[in-house]
Amino acid sequence: QVQLVESGGGLVQTGGSLRLSCAASGRIFSDTTMGWYRQAPGKQRELVAAITGRGNTNYADSVKGRFAISRDNAKTTVYLQMNSLQPEDTAVYYCNLHTSGYLYNYWGQGTQVTVSS
Repeated sequence: QVQLVESGGGLVQTGGSLRLSCAASGRIFSDTTMGWYRQAPGKQRELVAAITGRGNTNYADSVKGRFAISRDNAKTTVYLQMNSLQPEDTAVYYCNLHTSGYLYNYWGQGTQVTVSS
């Protein structure tokens, strides 16, 4: 079992920055992908950014050049640096950890990010 604890959400003005953190605990395999998804009211949950155990990254087109995902050396904490935030970035952000093929797939409880115009 893996637990994911997120932190760093909050309220920020347009153009501001926030940094989200997600700490994983429990039985964590080395070859796991960690990432961030978000869900705005009335919309489906969507991938924001992900990073594999080897450090390969993937971003949604809407956040490329503004957000940066990183992972600590122990591969148990993932960060999402969010710059130039826009009102459309407002959503609940969820941390995700999964193994290849989604044999194991875990979610955090979510953290609210609100960008005011």
